[in-house]
Amino acid sequence: MKIVHWRLDRIKPYPGNPRHNDAAVDAVARSIEPFGFRQPIVVDGDGVIVVGHTRFKAAEKLGIATVPVHIAKDLTPEQVKAYRLADNKSAELSDWNYELLPIELAGLQEMNFDLSLLGFDQDELAQLLNPGIQDGLC
Repeated sequence: MKIVHWRLDRIKPYPGNPRHNDAAVDAVARSIEPFGFRQPIVVDGDGVIVVGHTRFKAAEKLGIATVPVHIAKDLTPEQVKAYRLADNKSAELSDWNYELLPIELAGLQEMNFDLSLLGFDQDELAQLLNPGIQDGLC
């Protein structure tokens, strides 16, 4: 897979994007800050986003001028439309393993890692790290 770097203003959001992703932009931006831009934005031959709208918006928010891009030249128009939907839907199909997740979070906490960078809110983290806490008590 070839990755190139494009100026953000060269990338065009897909106007028919059926995914509402504004609520995730801050979490993705918080992730990009410490970890860097680790997943490219995928665009079609015209520079229209296939997948990566949230990363695009997070880069805008952070003022990042240049981002990694993969140009999906080998996909047909039908495949582009299908991939756009499949990529978003597949993220909804997985669940957390609630036996392992608290262990992973506790390990990061012991390493003094800032858990707020993970996208969980404070109440979620409190419940995951101390399952005896009930809603509204933290």
